[in-house]
Amino acid sequence: MCDCTEKKVIKTDKAPKAIGPYSVATVVNHFVFTSGQIALDPASGVLVEGGVEAETRQVLINLKNVLEESGTTLENVMKTTVFLKDINDFARVAENSPARSAVQVAALPKGAAVEIEAIAVLDYCECCANDCDCDCDCEEGEEGCCCCGNDSDK
Repeated sequence: MCDCTEKKVIKTDKAPKAIGPYSVATVVNHFVFTSGQIALDPASGVLVEGGVEAETRQVLINLKNVLEESGTTLENVMKTTVFLKDINDFARVAENSPARSAVQVAALPKGAAVEIEAIAVLDYCECCANDCDCDCDCEEGEEGCCCCGNDSDK
């Protein structure tokens, strides 16, 4: 029997290690919650150079890698929160984004110009990957019912 509210901590070598005592992402139910990503190169741990556009590209690469390790993709991101050192950079950061909030902050870790965190959905129900008895309102194998292990209603 599984617990659909069980939290799974995500770790990956394809994104920068957390700077502090937190995980890069957690998974619970159908959702992935990432910690904010800044433009650190995962191999060197150094902030990329080139301004806010270059930083944003690296942030999105880091988020992509965290999300893939979590079992989802950038296409499944439902909301982002963008933290900017200068709110005037927002137009240079916000291309084809999902629902989002953007705020200017006094400072970001390592002197970064941008940090982005995301909430995404999984392509499948993490808790039901095995036969389990989740507390859902559908029959075993029913179409469109994720808790029954048949996630056709994405």
